[in-house]
Amino acid sequence: MVDLKPWGELNCEEIKDADVTVMGVPFDGAVSCGKGSALAPEKIRSLSRYLPATTEEGFVIDHLKVYDHGDVPFSLNWEEYYAKVEKEALTLFSMGKFCLFFGGDHSVTIPLTRAYGQHYQGKRIGIIHFDSHPDLCDEYDGSKWSHACPIRRAVEDVIKPADLAQVGIRSYENEEVVFYKENPELLRIRAYDIFYEGWQAACEKLKTKFQGYDALYISLDIDVLDPAFAPGTGTPEAGGLSSRELMEIIKFLMTNLPIAALDLVEVSPPLDSVNNITSWAALKIVYEVFGKLSK
Repeated sequence: MVDLKPWGELNCEEIKDADVTVMGVPFDGAVSCGKGSALAPEKIRSLSRYLPATTEEGFVIDHLKVYDHGDVPFSLNWEEYYAKVEKEALTLFSMGKFCLFFGGDHSVTIPLTRAYGQHYQGKRIGIIHFDSHPDLCDEYDGSKWSHACPIRRAVEDVIKPADLAQVGIRSYENEEVVFYKENPELLRIRAYDIFYEGWQAACEKLKTKFQGYDALYISLDIDVLDPAFAPGTGTPEAGGLSSRELMEIIKFLMTNLPIAALDLVEVSPPLDSVNNITSWAALKIVYEVFGKLSK
């Protein structure tokens, strides 16, 4: 399939007709190593013109419509930009659709989760964070808005540590190790655990933890994947999940838990080794999410 518009046959022109809203946040000003993720939203959209609207199991996605809200225009004023991202995201949350956001570096999760928290205020909400890094630093490179800090901001502004699960973790700053010790109620599923216990065990832990929640937000840093599967990212870490493991966990969560939104960050097209491997992996995950939403 080749289509002139992103999302091919799933694309719709009116937000009222959509099941899913898409918004890009092309900002990579908060990275500490390896820029380029600002180019990811447009790259993933461009690849979507070629991918048929089917899942890997052969399910044709023909009962789901996607409205692409476009990108939040980049600004050099971080405070101004984050405020605009939060406002735009809150508008999309208020429409009652599934919200899909493309970064950008992981710092964009700060305004996105703030909007999520505002929309679901008074509800029991949680965050499932896929990453090789905890992103729990209070400050990094002199900034509280670094891409190493979004989950720390989330547990300060949006949820409590008990409402957080992290999957695929395998690299730590010293203060993050201390944070884990001080907050044992936080569920951490390391890449090491998935290798030895299997992805099914991870799924059951997540399902048990989040039973009874009203809404959950997935923040997916593509570097949760091993660099063999996702080389195009700013801070790759060896020993990560395979594409198969990640897809199975995501499909399980979409089927068994109230997932309301997902952000996909840290895809860096300029750092991809060949043939947009990382962007294709990101898009494959998105289509599996669409498949679950349409059933």
